[in-house]
Amino acid sequence: MDVLYQKGRATALEVQESLPDPPSYSAVRALLRILEDKGHVRHEQDGPRYVFTPKLHRDKARRSAIRHMMETFFEGSPEQAVAALLDVSSSKLSQDELDRLALLIENARGESKK
Repeated sequence: MDVLYQKGRATALEVQESLPDPPSYSAVRALLRILEDKGHVRHEQDGPRYVFTPKLHRDKARRSAIRHMMETFFEGSPEQAVAALLDVSSSKLSQDELDRLALLIENARGESKK
């Protein structure tokens, strides 16, 4: 999916060539077929080739994935999810990033008071 979001559209071969340590061409085709069956991608025929595109906008897919991750691993708790992310990356966050996170939290506090 990352390759399709980056390129906008790609053939199975282009997806394969964009992957580090890529699986076989048939494995990439099979995965794209599964993603299409699940409604994540669609294809158009361009001569003998299928050209795949993401079906969902990246932001919508991102929200859906995060929602699923929170339900699966964090009992639906945004607090637990954020705490785990901070635990994993706290030493890698710059002061600017920490300031932006603090601002997001402050904005969320303001929204919850309304």
